[in-house]
Amino acid sequence: MGASLHGRHTLELRPTFAGTCHCCGTRVVSRTPWKSSQQTCERCFLEELSRGCSRCGELNAAFAEALADALDLREHETGLHSRRVACHTVVLAKRIFPNDEQRLAQIYWGALLHDLGKIGVPDGVLLKVGPLTEGEWTIMRRHPDDGHRLVGRLAGMEEAADIVRSHEERFDGGGYPRGLRGEDIPFGARLFAVVDTLDAMTSDRPYRQGLTFDAAKAEILHMSGSQFDPVAVNALLAEEAVLRQMVDMKCVSEPTKSP
Repeated sequence: MGASLHGRHTLELRPTFAGTCHCCGTRVVSRTPWKSSQQTCERCFLEELSRGCSRCGELNAAFAEALADALDLREHETGLHSRRVACHTVVLAKRIFPNDEQRLAQIYWGALLHDLGKIGVPDGVLLKVGPLTEGEWTIMRRHPDDGHRLVGRLAGMEEAADIVRSHEERFDGGGYPRGLRGEDIPFGARLFAVVDTLDAMTSDRPYRQGLTFDAAKAEILHMSGSQFDPVAVNALLAEEAVLRQMVDMKCVSEPTKSP
């Protein structure tokens, strides 16, 4: 996942609000007030959105979705991180490739499966709360190449596999595993980096509270041209309303079914 650049901000506790999804009946705690009785929970919202991102009929679609959910659960996510960042990376990509459904689908699959290589990272490294040692970083930095090899075996996902391999690269060449710079990084991976970092910074963790959208946006703007492609940052600004909704819809605790 993207780097969390939140050290300069003082985090304030925010109120939480409860509501019931009109689609599945799940009671969800969220950061913002539910605006009507017809509110949809994030899971139902993303499932509907993802159907529009992956309508090219890939035989491996259900398998890929299940892999992404399994990885999110292993990292103690709510099972929504991978789908959230995949759907919203496509939101940005549609500004550049509005009518290229095949390209958009490849970007979706690459973003969805970005961390698949972490299946080979030991729990002691993957779930470690404190800083990683140099040896642990060596293990962690293998995951883009490992993910590339795995996704590359899925028929019709060659471009997606390139995005998986490149999702930890930085626009200034300071990323890994290949130290790619600028336009040498696949464009889908450059878009993904912005969305993934936004999600990472605005997500609550056991050791800290997530940033507000505005604080995270300020951090991303600060890193435009270094960590992030300015074109991708401009796309984020153009789609700010949609991405702000992405942040607002996040659940702050695991949903439970209503009695």
